[in-house]
Amino acid sequence: MNYKHLRYFLVVAQEGSINKASEKLHLTPQTISGQLKLLEHELGTPLFRKRGRNLKLTKAGQHALNYAEDIFLLGDELKQSIHNPVKLKQQRFNIGIADVLPKLIAYHLLEPALKLNDASRLICEEGPLPSLLADLATQKLDLVLADRPLDASFHIRGYNHLLGECGLSFFATRDVAATYRANFPAALEGAPMLMPSADTERGMGLKRWFERYKIKPDIQVECADTALIEAFGLSGAGIFCAPTVIEQQMTRQYGVEVIGRMDDIRERFYAISLERRVSHPGVLAVCNAARMALFDEIDSAKQTCPKPLIN
Repeated sequence: MNYKHLRYFLVVAQEGSINKASEKLHLTPQTISGQLKLLEHELGTPLFRKRGRNLKLTKAGQHALNYAEDIFLLGDELKQSIHNPVKLKQQRFNIGIADVLPKLIAYHLLEPALKLNDASRLICEEGPLPSLLADLATQKLDLVLADRPLDASFHIRGYNHLLGECGLSFFATRDVAATYRANFPAALEGAPMLMPSADTERGMGLKRWFERYKIKPDIQVECADTALIEAFGLSGAGIFCAPTVIEQQMTRQYGVEVIGRMDDIRERFYAISLERRVSHPGVLAVCNAARMALFDEIDSAKQTCPKPLIN
């Protein structure tokens, strides 16, 4: 394989068009177009299809892109290792973070990995849990952080490590909090609420909680992205929830106030790995620190890893 062709393909995929790639590579569009055709001929399949003025990767093109990124990443590491052999010892720690996981929780879970003596480099990827688990199965990721355990519906063999659990706190800006804090939770009847999507663990838990207390809030926004919900909440658009374990940081960092707390619905956080007994130093640091520092002590029975889930 001609790796120049692969480099041109990578840049076109990143830029989305041959013209933009030609400016970046300082080559004519005709040259790049010709090299792409040679690569497609060698692979025996089209890598792009036209979408307006831009190019979109085919399924085969996306597959080739994954390999191309890995190939040139390793090439860059080779150059660094020649000029700086010490840096070669730095261990990469590839983490998948489910997009529903609060960013402050993710930060605190990963912080211990930054303090390792071997100076591991964290490489974080955020996305939907099914996509992250697929990358875990192919060993592109060392660990996935999620708010739900791996179960048989994912058709992936792996192990759940319960990191901790806590209740939920309701937050709002000062003006909104002053209106709804008294007589909690009954005061939430008709209150402007920013809700997680109904298909998320938190969304399902809140829905059951509201039904149990016969409360009907006025749902202003519903989405899976916790960061977006918090952004709406910080603007004063309504009330939102976050894990009680980060309550102090939420109030200190964002200036919001606590309206109330609920402890009868527990939010759980998991590390999912391919190993029953983890050996990667970064994974160990995350699991051990979460159990000892971020969350309360967990019952020893809950810490036991379950049997592997097999397709």
